[in-house]
Amino acid sequence: MYRYFIKPVFFLFSPETIHRIVFKTLKIVFAIPGFGRLMRFFYAVNDKRLERKVFGLIFRNPVGLAAGFDKDAKLFEELSCFGFGFIEIGTVTPIAQPGNEKPRMFRLVEDEALINRMGFNNEGADAAAGRLKKRKSAVLIGGNIGKNKLTSNEEAVRDYEKCFEILFERIDFFVVNVSSPNTPGLRALQEKGPLTRLLLHLNRLNSQKKSRKPILLKIAPDLNNEQLDDIVSIVAETKIDGVIATNTTIERTGLNTKAAALDVIGNGGLSGRPLSKRSTEVVQYLSDKSMGSFPIIAVGGIHSAEDALEKLEAGASLVQVYTGFVYEGPGIVKRINKAILKKYDR
Repeated sequence: MYRYFIKPVFFLFSPETIHRIVFKTLKIVFAIPGFGRLMRFFYAVNDKRLERKVFGLIFRNPVGLAAGFDKDAKLFEELSCFGFGFIEIGTVTPIAQPGNEKPRMFRLVEDEALINRMGFNNEGADAAAGRLKKRKSAVLIGGNIGKNKLTSNEEAVRDYEKCFEILFERIDFFVVNVSSPNTPGLRALQEKGPLTRLLLHLNRLNSQKKSRKPILLKIAPDLNNEQLDDIVSIVAETKIDGVIATNTTIERTGLNTKAAALDVIGNGGLSGRPLSKRSTEVVQYLSDKSMGSFPIIAVGGIHSAEDALEKLEAGASLVQVYTGFVYEGPGIVKRINKAILKKYDR
């Protein structure tokens, strides 16, 4: 129903406009007694065989919602009713910022893709923490953290530290985002020296807590094999808990969308179907190179159950959707979980 009736209506509006409309609508309808329970009945798959224990946490199923959809932790309770095993909020920065100028999100319908240059628009870490303080559902929450646009790379560690401290008591695991292409200079923090220093610092803070929280690193799909080798050695050296592969790409090769249309859109990170192959390659490479020594959450181009199974078979422990959720609707979560169970029944 979503693909043929709801999505065509949604796509009549700009991506950010319909995002705001959907958020407001879901807030209203989920306030109706029993509506959340009804959505769980339709979309959630409850089966112990779907449970995964990853970096010390129990995930009720391996399908999560990637960062960027619920940036400010405004809708995680409602979204959990669509059957997600975990939800990643953010990217959150220490201080609220508006992000880049609009328009900054674009659909590539022919490619079932999105291009965004949002620029970490969010209401700040304190606002997100305040909403998370009131959470009632048991769904696991990841906190994706980044630096403010005006913070230099030399001072970036302080921004990540502030987010870490503000969100620590409110989330279940952290995701360190140094791979978005939409904040100037951010990807330079993926270089071995700066990244190692950042992750060692966060792990030192983590070790001082009564009970530590898992820390994951989100990486770009545009890293070459030598850089991926560095990631494997950095994970080992810093003893962080895992990797999310991958963020959006700056590549535009092989798209069906015409070059002239891409020129009009301009810069930004590409997500969706075109990213599927490269994301899987990165997951496979990291898994093989590390000999499975750390968990990998796969994200990028998951538009079907088959896409998700491919990522899991490549070495991922968990998967996340974002663009696939936009194009396929909430039913994608159920289809993936059903496909995983079907494998058990063979």
